[in-house]
Amino acid sequence: MLKKTVLNSAHRALGARMVDFGGWDMPVNYGSQIEEHHAVRNNCGMFDVSHMCPVDVVGADCRKFLSRLVANDVAKLQVSGKALYAAMLNGAGGVIDDLIIYFLTETRFRIVVNAGTAEKDLAWMQAKVTEWQLDVCITQRRDDANALGIIAVQGPNARQKVWQVLPQTKAATEGLKAFFAAEVDQYFIASTGYTGEDGYEIMLPATEAEALWNALNAAGVAPCGLGARDTLRLEAGMNLYGQDMDETVSPLDAGLAWTVAMKDERDFVGKSALTATGQQKQFLGLILLDKGVLRGHQQVITKQGNGEITSGSFSPTLQQSIALARLPLGVQIGDEVEVDIRGKALKAKVVKPVFARNSKAVI
Repeated sequence: MLKKTVLNSAHRALGARMVDFGGWDMPVNYGSQIEEHHAVRNNCGMFDVSHMCPVDVVGADCRKFLSRLVANDVAKLQVSGKALYAAMLNGAGGVIDDLIIYFLTETRFRIVVNAGTAEKDLAWMQAKVTEWQLDVCITQRRDDANALGIIAVQGPNARQKVWQVLPQTKAATEGLKAFFAAEVDQYFIASTGYTGEDGYEIMLPATEAEALWNALNAAGVAPCGLGARDTLRLEAGMNLYGQDMDETVSPLDAGLAWTVAMKDERDFVGKSALTATGQQKQFLGLILLDKGVLRGHQQVITKQGNGEITSGSFSPTLQQSIALARLPLGVQIGDEVEVDIRGKALKAKVVKPVFARNSKAVI
């Protein structure tokens, strides 16, 4: 049986087309995926991300624990509310999951992990607490009486719409810079979206989520499904776990070298493996020059050898097919390559892996 978020009945009431997404019954669209995509780029849309799993990490050794657990350096988290994007690696340097860590106090952090990896993530974290004998308590906030719902409101008008519905949050959130969060009453509001647009991700008691969803919808915020979420994040050059990386892929080969703090003396799980292997591939963008659609697992043919598309789709903003790809070292931005699409070698151009952000194309 598929798992359901607390907003499942709200999606069905709005006529959403529901699909099996990693064992969750989720909306792929509410009519037109393209219209939902443009709503976020040009106005405001909202997504149910309650399948993601918030994890509270509490205890005297929180910072010590997280410092060893992830490849990014939590020493960067010095101001309450600051967030950090990080990869949690296995001993071989592969990505167990990519996650966001919020610093609240020295004894209280919040992590948001991916829906499909939540169980293995929690087991891994708990095993490390035990192995390292640290004073840390890990509590998931998705599947119990203290569960949180999560609604992402994204787009150039997102903040105004949230303040219209939740005016009591304006004072604490209007000054939030990217990758910060604020706690206001029962709301945990973060500026850590997944679309390349401004906005908030709002965590609140799961029992209150449907009322907020309906209030936002009544205020003119367009409900958006997984389809638009995927094309938006692809245009923004944001990785998707399970497609652009997994436990067999190094963060150095997934375009995440900027999240790996190798230079300091801090040790973390997977560091020795990364040091030994180094970077083997590079993560770049593609724009298809011929007619067709780029998709994951298509082979990319370059003068330096073959690569592979990890995520690909038609870009509603660019009106072209785009992709993220793992390519051989030596391939340069601006190079022309070929993509094998059903036996035909179609031309594509190598670009920086960011196609559109902040309401406009950047290619």
